[in-house]
Amino acid sequence: MKFLHLLLNTDRSLSTLLLRLVLGGVFFPHGAQKVLGWFGGHGFTGTMDFLTGTMHIPAVPAFLAIAAEFAGAIALLLGLGTRIAALGIASVMVVAIVTVHAQFGFFMNWSGSQPGEGFEYHLLALGIAVALILRGGGKWSADASLANALPSEN
Repeated sequence: MKFLHLLLNTDRSLSTLLLRLVLGGVFFPHGAQKVLGWFGGHGFTGTMDFLTGTMHIPAVPAFLAIAAEFAGAIALLLGLGTRIAALGIASVMVVAIVTVHAQFGFFMNWSGSQPGEGFEYHLLALGIAVALILRGGGKWSADASLANALPSEN
């Protein structure tokens, strides 16, 4: 029961709500590209083929990355399992920085003058995810409602 309290407890802050909605709102289209093929994406099969074939990522971590972006974004928008969803997205961002984007430097490729994208976007997403891991889902989160329903710890 103590673990559930730690997992669901939140500061019920408006600023935390804003962070949660921004991170979930930004990641939903990315996850929908990977799972549903929306927004010009390749869908689940195409994404799995790319991650496992081209990137040589084992199937289980590839699936977890896709799930973190799609289901994690939905969970963040609802404030349901906020800390777990944010941890999944944070993990994806760390891996993206280390394996792909660090070699291109800090800045994104706004002018198209470098061969790839830097890691500034990923660092921002990582910072928001860490804040949510520490603070929880904030105001109007399902986590807060569930935490209220739990018996108090004494």
